[in-house]
Amino acid sequence: MHIGLGLQFANLDRDVSDADVYRSELGLAARAEEVGFDSVWLSEHHFSDYQLTSQQAMVLAWVAGQTQRVKLGTMVTVLPWNDPVRVAEKFSVLDHMSGGRAILGLGRGLGQKEFVGFSVPMGESRRRFKEYSAALLTALETGVMEYDGELYQQPRVEIRPRPLASFKGRTFASAVSPESMEIMAGMGVGLMVIAQKPWPTAIEELKKYRERYFELNGTEAPKPVLVIVAGVSKNQAQIEKIRNVYLQRWARSTVEHYEFDNVGFAKIEGYEYYAGLANNIQKHGIDKFNGFLADLQVWGTPEQVTEKLLEYVKMTDAGGVVVPLCFGGMPAGEAQDCFELFASEVLPELKRHDAGGDIGVTYDAKPAADAVPAADIASAADIAPTAVA
Repeated sequence: MHIGLGLQFANLDRDVSDADVYRSELGLAARAEEVGFDSVWLSEHHFSDYQLTSQQAMVLAWVAGQTQRVKLGTMVTVLPWNDPVRVAEKFSVLDHMSGGRAILGLGRGLGQKEFVGFSVPMGESRRRFKEYSAALLTALETGVMEYDGELYQQPRVEIRPRPLASFKGRTFASAVSPESMEIMAGMGVGLMVIAQKPWPTAIEELKKYRERYFELNGTEAPKPVLVIVAGVSKNQAQIEKIRNVYLQRWARSTVEHYEFDNVGFAKIEGYEYYAGLANNIQKHGIDKFNGFLADLQVWGTPEQVTEKLLEYVKMTDAGGVVVPLCFGGMPAGEAQDCFELFASEVLPELKRHDAGGDIGVTYDAKPAADAVPAADIASAADIAPTAVA
């Protein structure tokens, strides 16, 4: 089974400098390949302490330079905040620099602060996402960007360097609302499932997505990728700290950043689902929702974390898992301990599990970068993942 390391670069309380935050998590990313991870993933956020992840392509290019085989994914690139031409260029360059290791992750965004910061009307995000993604996915297949839509008009331009290989089979999108899942099925891409709903609800929605995907595309949908925050220790006091301090702080920061308790979502086109969520939070209380969100994640001994992750994979028929291991204001030393223990005792057990048709590949003895000569563009498809959710 494919296991990825998620990076967040959170500096929630500014107890340390931003430079120290980057130094710590880049250190984990640089060792991801060495300890056995299959990929490294980076989110996109702006203008706050929540996650210092404003330049995905730049960070992933740095990771590419430190590694030879791990895949490089975004969880996700928020299209309404980005010019589609520049997104196409960035992923094409990243793919060239890494020897075909880029994984394209797309989403439409939720943070109001970020929409305001980029002067993008939040109520247009769903329509922009549909138009931008259609233009982008075509450009990455053809090497040409051209689109004439309601909100997006782009005269014909060439993407240079030309895309190294097809992104089909290594493109996924994050979808929370049922309406977004319909869009993703129509796009023919897999799903990234972020642990933020009751698992029975997520399973039922995945079932509907798979049925709709087959109706629209005539093929089975790719297996989803799960994103689950994970904390591991052999010390019971530290396990309790992970659950009661770091996961709670992470959950609270997520609620605060996305304004999950804002009933004003009801007035924003495309965000009606979140208005319902806000009403539930007001009814039951923010602390209860924080606890619910934290408890959807995984913490405990190596055996407990392994068992729980495998349970979630089985329930959702997932093909891979991405695990952020530094979260909620966790100090660098404790994050390092969590990383090392996960890598030595959890990761090997997870990789023994055959998810079937997942996003992993069997790597040759030769690194991918050596296996593909720079001039041999046609051979690049050989090193792309066979199926990415």
